[in-house]
Amino acid sequence: MIPDDIIEQVRDAADLVGIVSEHVELKRMGADYRGPCPFHGGTHRNFAVIPKKGMFYCFVCHEAGDVFTFFMKKFGMDYPTAVREAARRAGITVPERGTAAVADPHEPLFAAVAMAADWFARQLRESPEGESARQYLVSRQLDLEAVLPLGLGYAPRGTALLDAMKSLGVRDTVLLEAGLTVKRDDGTVIPRFRGRLLFPIHDLRARVIGFGGRILGAGEPKYLNSPETPIFHKGQLLYNLHVAKHAIRKAERAILVEGYFDVLRLGLAGLEEVVAPMGTGLSAEQAQLLARHTSHVILLYDSDDAGLRATFRAGDELLRHGLRVSVATLPEGEDPDTIVQRRGAKALAELLKDGVDVFERKVQILDRKGFFASLPGRRRALDRLLPTIRAARDEITRELYISRAAEAAGIRKDALEREVGSGKREAGTVPTRPPSPVSPLGLPSGAEKAFLVLMLEGAPWRARVLEVVDAEDFEFAPYRAMFEALLEDAPERLDETAARTFEQLRAEGLGARLADEVFAGAVGWIEARGLQRQVESIDRELPLAKEEEKLQLVLQKKQLSAEMNARYPNWKIATRRSGAPGT
Repeated sequence: MIPDDIIEQVRDAADLVGIVSEHVELKRMGADYRGPCPFHGGTHRNFAVIPKKGMFYCFVCHEAGDVFTFFMKKFGMDYPTAVREAARRAGITVPERGTAAVADPHEPLFAAVAMAADWFARQLRESPEGESARQYLVSRQLDLEAVLPLGLGYAPRGTALLDAMKSLGVRDTVLLEAGLTVKRDDGTVIPRFRGRLLFPIHDLRARVIGFGGRILGAGEPKYLNSPETPIFHKGQLLYNLHVAKHAIRKAERAILVEGYFDVLRLGLAGLEEVVAPMGTGLSAEQAQLLARHTSHVILLYDSDDAGLRATFRAGDELLRHGLRVSVATLPEGEDPDTIVQRRGAKALAELLKDGVDVFERKVQILDRKGFFASLPGRRRALDRLLPTIRAARDEITRELYISRAAEAAGIRKDALEREVGSGKREAGTVPTRPPSPVSPLGLPSGAEKAFLVLMLEGAPWRARVLEVVDAEDFEFAPYRAMFEALLEDAPERLDETAARTFEQLRAEGLGARLADEVFAGAVGWIEARGLQRQVESIDRELPLAKEEEKLQLVLQKKQLSAEMNARYPNWKIATRRSGAPGT
């Protein structure tokens, strides 16, 4: 097997235009080259070579691929031979190995997904049912001639995929393992994607390994990704990185957006250093992927509350990997796709140019909301800033963040430095806390678990749970992911860890417990935790308060402690001499 880094080096160095021009009379048209197709014949210039993307595409027979694909389709070479031929022409030595290459055990899965991708693409281009998907793209002001070369597809509503794959010799077990089909409880097998516009997802070697599907018309979930398979691990991939990595290195930055259409629109507008985490929070593995290709990431998420939460979570994860992180602020109600549609690429370029550091953006929002106008507000502001300060792996960046936070909150820098060093808690970790006064399910995350079990009981209980909690109340990351998936009725979006937890909770259920009692216990736990946090917040405020403010804080703490002991006598708060609440 040829090492991946050698393959990438060859792909980057290969002169695709020069190689194709040996067999096709190419004429430059803008940034691309056009000529007669070498595969289906003809005299019209329907065949395009796109150097910026390192790919070719025929608008008639729809043959497409990179330099390796060209050698394989034109001369019948296998993949390793095509890589070696391209390497020879680029003057790159491919290391020879003394032992025979071991066949990839996952090759049947790669082949099945590739064949499915070709079939889905034909449905989008040619099938009558695919007209709904074609019209949907047009309704979003996307030129079909521009997007079809990108490999988009359409999954019909029926079971035609099964017949097509059978005719190509793909076994049912391979389809299931590749995530192309699902087995129902009654044992029947159906295509996973039905009635959806499909975005092919590639690995870094440009192999299609999965899909993201956008439903057309009514139905949930709106977006559906391939499940975890031996070749598809969503948390370890970034959509479009196989193309964007070249532009990222050249531009010395990556633009991180939320969705497939954002990537598509920005790419068509000429911004090719764009990737997306495929509808989930940015994982550590995805941040590490970006760190391999650049030192600077611009976050271009929606500016609503959910978008801002996702922005700062992603920003903290990127800071942990030593990256410089900027935030480009979109006008309210806009996303990258609509900005380009309505205002053009120039308007987006201006927004990117005006991007600010992620920490400064956080300070701006807190200031705009009036957090720095009062002592309790300053304390809450610092609670929101501390995770980002602690996430900064670069020491100079962390020092700058501490100075900026101290200035904004009007406190001494040395006091904030002690606060930063005193705790290592970051977003997503489970804090140490007292046992639940009711302990509805007997676990440290008992209330969170109880709410999830109740949501699994059906719509009425789900509505009651939503009245008292939202995703931000869930501190245990797999439980938070489950809560969000249940909100959208999309448990298939869960990663392996959360999916395993989901199955455990579904199997356990309420058991002999009464739903009303479990709900009351969980709500009591949430209320008690709220009082506890108020006490803890005062303990953190005291070292930062002025002398005239300290007496008021001490009185507030005594009142809260008394209320806590009265309402929840089983939850004792033992006050140490230092004033910190006991656990």
